[in-house]
Amino acid sequence: MKSTLTKFVLGGVAASMLTLGVSADTLTRQNGAPVGDNQNSQTAGPWGPVLLQDSHLIEKLAAFDRERIPERVVHARGTGVYGYYENLVDLSDETLAAPFQSAGKKTDVFVRFSSVVHGHLSPETLRDPRGFAVKFYTEQGNWDLVGNNFPVFFIRDAIKFPDMVHAFKPSPVTNKQEPKRIFDFFSHVPESTHTLTMLFSDYGTPASYLNMDGSGVHAFKFVDEEGNYKYVKFTWKSNQPIKNFTNEEAMKVQGMDMQPHTTDIYTRIGEKGETASWDLYLQELEPEQLDDFEFNPLDTTKIWPESLVPAKKIGRLVLNRVPDNFFEETEQAAFAPSNLIPGIEPSEDRMLQGRLFSYADTQRYRLGVNAYRIPVNSPKNAVINNHEQHGQLRTTSTARDVNYQPSRRLDLNEDPAFRYSSKPLAGMTQQIPFYKEQNFKQAGEFFRKLTKEGQQNLINNLGGALASVPEEEIRVIISAYMYNADKDYGAGVAKLAKAPMSKVRQTAKDLMEQQAARAAKAKQVAESLTALMQ
Repeated sequence: MKSTLTKFVLGGVAASMLTLGVSADTLTRQNGAPVGDNQNSQTAGPWGPVLLQDSHLIEKLAAFDRERIPERVVHARGTGVYGYYENLVDLSDETLAAPFQSAGKKTDVFVRFSSVVHGHLSPETLRDPRGFAVKFYTEQGNWDLVGNNFPVFFIRDAIKFPDMVHAFKPSPVTNKQEPKRIFDFFSHVPESTHTLTMLFSDYGTPASYLNMDGSGVHAFKFVDEEGNYKYVKFTWKSNQPIKNFTNEEAMKVQGMDMQPHTTDIYTRIGEKGETASWDLYLQELEPEQLDDFEFNPLDTTKIWPESLVPAKKIGRLVLNRVPDNFFEETEQAAFAPSNLIPGIEPSEDRMLQGRLFSYADTQRYRLGVNAYRIPVNSPKNAVINNHEQHGQLRTTSTARDVNYQPSRRLDLNEDPAFRYSSKPLAGMTQQIPFYKEQNFKQAGEFFRKLTKEGQQNLINNLGGALASVPEEEIRVIISAYMYNADKDYGAGVAKLAKAPMSKVRQTAKDLMEQQAARAAKAKQVAESLTALMQ
């Protein structure tokens, strides 16, 4: 999308506000990335509200709010590994992002694998999505590609995230994690069908962090030097064979080693000196293509099928060294999707928009406002240069008297070359769902790609868990989700869950009709709001 003129005009306006020093150093964010504009927040149009995705604004205000030391919380179980990313395709015509500027370029990385729901000392064999977070130490600052081993997520709007996590976590009354709480929540969330299907398949119990794929999950934007952008998705494809435990194998292994994933990494890479690698694949869409599909490409419950959006290999991730100290590096590693660099920007994905704030804010609460000055988090190939000050565990010292900007006494200014890209907007502020829900189709496609054994394992795992839910209505609704994905899948789950098939079929039909009605209404509202602005 062409935005050169807009970027030039806005850049000129911003530049005219300040007296820029000829040899001024560039103002940066905490991750070392240069700041494009330190005078104006991002807004939705000239009179619109300020956008939550303005990560520099959020970071700046949150750091100021926490200049007095807060208390700290712990983080879930995870394992870290160092290595490098080698770029194989020159993408300098598509993005300013440093790692992709030339073929053969290498960038140091730190990767943290983790469980998502379960606690700090929980068994690593438990059924759970797995985190796959990659910190790139670039010369533009640190870029965090914070993803999972699943390419999709349970929900499509971050406003539901606290509720979803509460449902997965143990009861606040009994401290027990219970299927009745989980399925009660998801009986209201048909968009979860795809990810629930993956979770209760054998992919929910990977045998090793090194033998699984990874995904950035969200759509992001590649932005070139002219401010033009396209939407992109990142996928890590393992060069090690994919290995998953069956439910029975996971329980057996847990009886011998409750931390097999950590043991595996520290044995293979730490003791034997082996390496592990993944190929990075890129999918791209032009902005005008977003409405070309029967699903919304910015919906985190959907993949971009490679038959519709081809994927090309652009690089390789190699992991080759374990940390020297688990606490100082792995436990204190702080990842956030808001740690972006020039050339990579967030899309309008509603889950990503919420994560831009939530993840960084979690790290500020957990480790303090100086989390990004801890060595594992500190930029290695860029310099942090800003006026955030004091706070918990501040170890650096400075004699610089000027701790504000702009200033005529110190040349530390933003660089207009790194302003955000511009996106035309239409409509009004609103709270409406996506009108292209398509909650069940991709889950069915995933189910049919499994082997017969894999399909039966999935049915047994999900049906068995669902059977413990006391409310028949919930068992019927969840079975109906799966029935809409694939009739054999849904019938198998319903049988084990003791959900009457007549009710499952009727509920499945009702769900499809409700989905169509919601889609029609949401589309009508969206089109009406757009028309008002034209």
